[in-house]
Parts: sequence; structure tokens; C-alpha cells
Amino acid sequence: MSVNKVILVGNVGKDPEVRYLDKNVAVANFTLATTERGYTMQNGTQVPERTEWHNIVAWRGLAELAEKYIKKGSQIYIEGKIQTRSWEKEGIKRYTTEIYADSIQLLGKKPENNEAVSAVAVPPTDSLQAPPHAEDDLPF
Repeated sequence: MSVNKVILVGNVGKDPEVRYLDKNVAVANFTLATTERGYTMQNGTQVPERTEWHNIVAWRGLAELAEKYIKKGSQIYIEGKIQTRSWEKEGIKRYTTEIYADSIQLLGKKPENNEAVSAVAVPPTDSLQAPPHAEDDLPF
């Protein structure tokens, strides 16, 4: 058995970029910063705070939620899975690691229109196109 699950709480680094693919399937990409506080060790050594940047990918309803409600600086909670993909550019193989969101919740102050602002991804149906990260490119 194996588990690929990630939970992040952080601040959005840039407004989501949302694209619409075939059959009006939405996909959003944005960055999320998580920061570990700095501290002082017993021997007096200062350990500075450390920020990690995550690339977030949201599909369909989550992408639409991101387009409407998520802005640079928003604090959000994300559950999802880690996925690494690769491509070749100018003969050099490149890699990127992304978090594919399964659910997103907005944290902090409520939006002015008081609409619900959390969502859970709905599994693809036969009538919708599966995202390009589907089972056809598994490494095993």
C-alpha cells in the first residue's frame, strides 16, 4: 500500500492563471508559500525562517473557485497529491514538482458576498476530458 497526500496551509504568491481547455474544462495554476518560523537553539545559534514555494494545479470546479476567490496574498488550506513531471528543452531534461489539489478552503477574512468558499474536486465523468496527468503516464 502507498499514500500520496499533502496538506498545506500558506499564502498565495500570485493570482491564479486560469485556462479553459476542450469542453470548457478549467485548469488553474498558482504558487503557494509555506513558512517555517525561525528560532534560537539552546546554544544561541539563530536559525532563520524558511519559506518553501509550491506550484499548485487545480482542475474543473476548483479552478473556477480559484478564479473567483483566490488572489495574491490569500491564505488557503489545500489537500492534494504530489506529482512530478518532466519535459525536454534544448536537449536538457527539466523537472517540476506540483501539488494537484483535491480540495481547497479559503482561510482568513470572509469574502464580502458571504458565499461558501471551499470546494472538493469531483472525479471526472465519462463526459469530461480527463486531465493530462491521468494514468497513461504513470512511471510503473
